[in-house]
Amino acid sequence: MTVGDGLFYGRRALAAFGDEGRFDALRLLEEILERNAAWIFAHGDDRLDATGVAQYMTAIATRATGVPVAYIVGSAGFFGRTFAVTRDVLVPRPETEAVVGFAVAAVGDLSDAPWTICELGTGSGIIAITLACELPNALVTAVDISPAALGVAEGNARTHAVAARVNFVVSDMWSALAPDATFNCIVANLPYVRRDDLKSAPDATSFEPVLALDGGDDGLDAYRALLAQAPKRLRGGGVLVMEAGPDTVPALATLAEEAFAAPAIIEIHRDLALHERIVVVRR
Repeated sequence: MTVGDGLFYGRRALAAFGDEGRFDALRLLEEILERNAAWIFAHGDDRLDATGVAQYMTAIATRATGVPVAYIVGSAGFFGRTFAVTRDVLVPRPETEAVVGFAVAAVGDLSDAPWTICELGTGSGIIAITLACELPNALVTAVDISPAALGVAEGNARTHAVAARVNFVVSDMWSALAPDATFNCIVANLPYVRRDDLKSAPDATSFEPVLALDGGDDGLDAYRALLAQAPKRLRGGGVLVMEAGPDTVPALATLAEEAFAAPAIIEIHRDLALHERIVVVRR
């Protein structure tokens, strides 16, 4: 089998996934060959060795069952960086980069130093670690109920050389944090899928941890727990940034308005696909 044959085989095997399948076949081949796309297209006539063929066919067969590519290769990109990913954490979504963007802009406007940030439901740590990378003066507290997820996040923090400024805490929301702990910025991408909307295989989300997806009957159970203490945890002039699904954002904005007394400002922002995605509370 040549490199070109392998790519053709992979794209045909993943044809049911459309354009995503074409991209995934290429990405899996890149991973196995440890070469980029430009090299692959320039070396289509090169022969694959038997080990490479076996690895690639196994990877393609796994992807064909619906398993996300990130779980197969063990990593995913986010905000221009690469993060380790396992089945203990969600696969990073491009729309989540907006959470980082709003938080960076907000903290950059604050005069307090060092700036303190708290992320609830950190998972693989992509938000907390990216904020630590983008904001060298920031001290970040990253919270998750899953010890396995925090193990992944801690490894990512070491990889990106910010472990000294990110404190990882195993906690069910606020429960393990000091009662008087407050922050300039709070960020969260908590479970927001309605329980009845959880998918089964071969949908890619069916392979992700239910704990990180299931938001209860209306998708907002975790956010109610966040908002129960957010007003006393967010410092004056601070910002709370929350990601949710387009179908739950309006209700989340209402909950935020009820939790924060005036003069807090509640904003709804859209993602690149023009879906309502982010709720920002400015105190």
